[in-house]
Amino acid sequence: MVRVEKQSRRLYVLDTNVLIHDPSAIFQFDEHDVVIPMTVLEELDKHKNGHKEIAHTARQISRTLSDLTADITPQEILRGIPLPGSLNGAGNLHFLSGSIDQSEASADNRILAETRSLAARSQDASVILVTKDINLRIKAAALGMAVEDYLTDRAFSDSDAMIEGVKLYHEAGPDGQGVWDDLQVDVTVSRENHRTFYTLAGQMPKDWYPGMLIADCDRGASFEAIVRELDNDHACLEVLQDFRNERSAWGVNAHDSRQNFALNLLMDESVDMVSIAGSAGTGKTYMTLAAAFEQTLEKKRFERIIFTRAPIAMGEEIGFLPGTEEEKMSPWMGAFHDNMDNLLRKEGEGTSAWNEEATRAWIGNRVQIRSPSFMRGRTLSDTFLIIDEAQNLTPKQLKGLLTRAGANTKVVLLGNVGQIDTPYLTANTCGLAVAVQRFANWPHAGHVTLKCVERSRLALVAEELL
Repeated sequence: MVRVEKQSRRLYVLDTNVLIHDPSAIFQFDEHDVVIPMTVLEELDKHKNGHKEIAHTARQISRTLSDLTADITPQEILRGIPLPGSLNGAGNLHFLSGSIDQSEASADNRILAETRSLAARSQDASVILVTKDINLRIKAAALGMAVEDYLTDRAFSDSDAMIEGVKLYHEAGPDGQGVWDDLQVDVTVSRENHRTFYTLAGQMPKDWYPGMLIADCDRGASFEAIVRELDNDHACLEVLQDFRNERSAWGVNAHDSRQNFALNLLMDESVDMVSIAGSAGTGKTYMTLAAAFEQTLEKKRFERIIFTRAPIAMGEEIGFLPGTEEEKMSPWMGAFHDNMDNLLRKEGEGTSAWNEEATRAWIGNRVQIRSPSFMRGRTLSDTFLIIDEAQNLTPKQLKGLLTRAGANTKVVLLGNVGQIDTPYLTANTCGLAVAVQRFANWPHAGHVTLKCVERSRLALVAEELL
């Protein structure tokens, strides 16, 4: 790969997938110039028709470029269009004309040829191709061209990891101090409406944030609390409800501190958005559906449950599916139906009430299965919205779903950043990762990463070995 001098003038050539991934990408390069090849404009033109998300994005990019070029003479366009918001106003937008006859070549090869031609003409600048296409980056590197991935939208760097939402301290010793051994603070305990609060005064840990779980161990913890308020020298912790023995959600109990924390977040009326991450079999969907049933069917807090997920297949596409929206989504709802079987299983009989028509009709009036493709323009009020496989949604798609929330709506994001099936998304750019990081300091959101696998020993070993 070509070494880029830090002090040289830079020209960043953007691939189509970068603009589709982030329509605001042209404004993200500070004082450096941004170049869009004609091939990219042609590709955007091919994508602009239709009702899919990529068509909406392509049209959005076209409108942005149209606004930038409005009321500007051709001579000014050739010199470069000043980019609003660029550092010191130095960044300009250029269009790279396809002067090379590559009509029979693929779009990727035309972009490579155009970028290489620009580099040959711009000896005083470093020309860098920016693309999220791994194969195109390999091609560019093989040709000795400077190439980079688009990293501006990463929620965190590769050396970091998504926050777990949990801070575990050592267990209490003989003197019973536990968590307080590691904290140099003054503690005041109070009770209000059957809730216990710990008010802390002193220097607060740098890694704490509102909505974080504080516990003295994972299994058999003697102290579990959530951070409700926090600043440099003050914090308020609320002791968690016990969903192991004292209470349950639709008959479901927690097995460790992380699961207990998840059920507290799911049942907490002051938390509007919950994100639960974890590998397969940790109980994400099971506990979420249990909490949804408890609050919708039992406590009547919500009027309906909506379950949605991105319809991404593990293998080949199965083609056109007839039927209603719910029938079309059925092949991707295996996890939903499996958990419904377990939640409605009749003790001692080995059968599930979910198989009975009367039960399906009763629950079907309150539970809806929806495709995220048809959420645009809706307002969901009095709804418990479950977004499964959130790691396969882009930040923009997830924003489109979260902004559907109306009055008295709770949104739960479920996913595993280690199982991303969408091209150009990674563990630090997917919608789930971005939502977790951006909402980390909002007191009405909470996140937890589950660790304990509740499936068989085979599933546990397969997760580790494969």
